[in-house]
Amino acid sequence: MDTGKASVQMDEGDTPAGREQNLESWDFNAQTEEWRKDFDKKLLRKVDMRLMPTLVVMYLLNFLDRSNLAQARQGSLEEDLGMSGTDFNLATSIFFVGYLLMQLPSNLILTKLRPSLYLGTSCCLWGVVSTCNAASDSFTHLIVIRFFLGFVEAPFFPGAVFLMSSWYTRAELTRRIAWLYSGNALANMFGGVLGAAILGDLEGAHGIAGWRWLFIIEGVAAIGFSFIAAVALPNYPHTTKWLTQEERAFAAWRLAQDINEVDAYGEKTIWDGVKMAVRDYRLYLFVLLQHVSLISQTFQYFFPTIVGTLGYGKITTLWLTAPAWFATFLVSVCVTLSSAKTNDRSLHIICLMLVAAIGNAIAAGTTVVGARFFAMFLMPMGSVASYQIIVSWVANSFPRPLVKRSAVIAICNMIGNTASIYGSYMYPSKDGPQYTPGGSANAAICVIVALLALLLRYVHKWENKKLDKAEAEANVVATEDGKVDMAAATGTQRSGFSCGEGLQRYNVSLLSVPLGRVKGDAAAFDILARQTCAAAARATEHQIAALVDDVAKGEALVGMGWD
Repeated sequence: MDTGKASVQMDEGDTPAGREQNLESWDFNAQTEEWRKDFDKKLLRKVDMRLMPTLVVMYLLNFLDRSNLAQARQGSLEEDLGMSGTDFNLATSIFFVGYLLMQLPSNLILTKLRPSLYLGTSCCLWGVVSTCNAASDSFTHLIVIRFFLGFVEAPFFPGAVFLMSSWYTRAELTRRIAWLYSGNALANMFGGVLGAAILGDLEGAHGIAGWRWLFIIEGVAAIGFSFIAAVALPNYPHTTKWLTQEERAFAAWRLAQDINEVDAYGEKTIWDGVKMAVRDYRLYLFVLLQHVSLISQTFQYFFPTIVGTLGYGKITTLWLTAPAWFATFLVSVCVTLSSAKTNDRSLHIICLMLVAAIGNAIAAGTTVVGARFFAMFLMPMGSVASYQIIVSWVANSFPRPLVKRSAVIAICNMIGNTASIYGSYMYPSKDGPQYTPGGSANAAICVIVALLALLLRYVHKWENKKLDKAEAEANVVATEDGKVDMAAATGTQRSGFSCGEGLQRYNVSLLSVPLGRVKGDAAAFDILARQTCAAAARATEHQIAALVDDVAKGEALVGMGWD
């Protein structure tokens, strides 16, 4: 779709609902394609340098503080706190109870606050709580601290994905989410290395056990970086002061070009977003996909224990966890580039999950050291690398409006992560050293993830065919008296509208219109009509109002993401 001038409402306040400042219109369509590409590249480089390194380091610290319990187990943690049986499984799973309780409210609140301050504060809080693990002198203390750790860590990952989706187009978002999720593999790799170094060199230093030093060092690192993050992270394109006015306008314009709709900051309430999300049946398919995918990854919270079945000492075991996670990082980068280049999600997920299934089957079926070590490369390379594609698929498939996207991301993360609560019991100590039940179950689960990805591939193909057919049949034209002729549109579903009165038409796909009337839609369509129609300046207020009102009363197809 081609558009006219991009008139962007700039907000210089601290929140999207703050005071607005009108910015002059920038006619980016009047520029040459070469100019737009050069300007786009310059803007992306500027945003990437501030946003991506900060988020990757934050996620590395986030996952370190979440998973360092697995490294601490290789020290004297269980002995010092009197843990036995499934106590470790409970300590692992209780984290996700707090994590889930905060997921949805956190991401919805984020739409009303400055992301830089909110995510930076979250980083500081999880660093403080993680450090408190070092003060535990009983299993009960550990459980309470782990619960609150999940509560304060919850805002980060869905919040980071939401923030990136407010800056990047769908094609760009896939690669950036992969860069972010690479922090998972890096955290596991560095976690093993740091754990080996700390438990090996600081055990008993100043009368403090090595596992306590582990929590102290990694917690303090998060606290220190939180202040950097609060300054370095941008907020939204229209509120970022280190961009020029032209760059802010272009940042908003390019997102509107990507999906034919602009982010409506503060125009819909939090619960509008939830209602729009739950009315979209694709949400439930993605929730199931993300949930089952996370079950397949529960092994990583026991990875040092599983690697320990190779028969090496505890410190050597931690060193041996690093190569598998480094390989996972490399695979993640490669599949991300491939997915972005081919615009494919489902086939990449299917192939990676089959690799993970093979790894789990080998680990569950043999005690041969070489074969099991090889399997421990395949397990994270498949399941962890595929998850980053799943997360980007979710964000791409629900691009606008802002509150709906935020709600979808939060709901998928919230319900998806319930898998980690019961998944933490898939590897009880009594099943060692082979862990046949857990490994066999995970192999089957990986196959289920692959089948769900295949199902979603065909769901999107089917929906896109419906969208193409509806757009071909719809022909909405504003007449001279301001009324809208809908005779050419079939049924009750309207895929778009065209602007102009004997002028060139600019078809606008209504990619995020909820089913039925939602408060605020008319205003949103008014803005959309004005920003996407070159003829808007020549249309009367009555014509625009009539067109907007008619579309808002109907139902519209929801735009699909790539398959």
